This record gives sequence, structure tokens and C-alpha cells, in this order.
Amino acid sequence: MNRRELLKIVPLAASAPALRLPAAAGKARFRPAICAYSYREELQKKTMTYEDLVRRAAEYGLDGLDLTVYWFPSTSDDFLLPLRRLAYLSGVAIYATSIRTDMCHPAGQDREREIAEVKKWVDVAHKLGASHIRVFGGDVPDGATEDQAAAWAAETLKRSAEYAGSRGIILGLENHGGITERARRVVQIVKEVDSPWTGISLDTGNFHEDPYPQIETCAPYAVNCQIKS
Repeated sequence: MNRRELLKIVPLAASAPALRLPAAAGKARFRPAICAYSYREELQKKTMTYEDLVRRAAEYGLDGLDLTVYWFPSTSDDFLLPLRRLAYLSGVAIYATSIRTDMCHPAGQDREREIAEVKKWVDVAHKLGASHIRVFGGDVPDGATEDQAAAWAAETLKRSAEYAGSRGIILGLENHGGITERARRVVQIVKEVDSPWTGISLDTGNFHEDPYPQIETCAPYAVNCQIKS
């Protein structure tokens, strides 16, 4: 694949069936959005707020936002609900949030803590009106094989998706190094979870070897895309 072919393939992600995910009605389309992570320096330094991101999306004529949660000042209703109201009045949809996760834990306390954390952020996303959460697989723990870690990640994601689905929220596993460094492994995990509330959050800039074939492998399972070089 080359870049021109990529632009033909990636839009299929919006409508191609992924597991039991139904194809979208009509022509597939992208709705452009700002990812809060692109403004991480400003958010970290507090020279920009999440409210500023809403206003910027409206100013740029973009449809929505992916609100990476790393710099949220609070998860209370006092912060979340006015932010959702501002987005609505600005004509900006809050499509998604992004959270830190490490799903490569065997059964036990660490896995239960991870699932509980995902559930907490599912509730936050629900209050914001977001329908998607970008999650991460994590690294293979010392002493474990990659196959073991992938099985643990699939089980953690499956249980997390059961709760997310009850709130109407899709979990998108991002290709982001570690256990998700290669497309075939990401697809394997998502297939093993086998839930209509799970897919791939495809980042076209995160494959460091043979990126175009790997993007093509993931595209049919993608529920969200970050397109970059």
C-alpha cells in the first residue's frame, strides 16, 4: 500500500462489519475531531482548559472531540456536566475519551483493579455523552510470554466491555506498542473478546514496521481512527 491507497482503505473502517458490529447505513464517512492529546503541553501547563478545546473545535468547524482524560481537573458533576452543556451549545459532539489502561494482568487483584478503573471512566464517559473510550493493552509482564499476556488482555477487555456495553459505550483497543505492537495481535485480542462493544482504535502512526499492510489488517475492525503520518 501507499498513501493514496491508504486513503481508500481507511474509510472502510467506518462501515465494514467488525465481529458483530453492524455496518453503518449508507455511505461511510468520517467526522473530524480534535484529540485532546494533541494539546497535552497546554493542558499540562494549564494554559488551556477542556472548555477551550470545545471552543477551538467550534472555531475550526470540526464536528467533535476526543477528550483524553489525563488532565481532567475533576470527575465530579460540577466539571463534567457544564462541559457537556458547553459542547452541546457549541454544536460540538464529545465522541470519545481516552484513558490509561494496562490489561496484561493474570486473574487477581491487579486485574480487578484495572477493570474497576475502566468502569469508573465508563461512567464518566456516559455523563459526557461519549460513545467510545480509547484503551490500551499494556506490556508483556516479566516472566510471562506474549501469548499469556494476550490472553490476559482479552479477558480483561471482555469483562470491561460487558460493563461498557451496559452503558452503551464501545471500547476501542489502540495499536500502541507493547502487546498491541503488531496488527495481527490486536485483531486476535479483539476477535477473542467477540463483543459488539469492542473494536480497534486505529492509530495510523503507531506501526513502526510495514505500516500500510498492518493498517489494512486493522481497518475492518476499527471503531475509531487517528490518522497521522
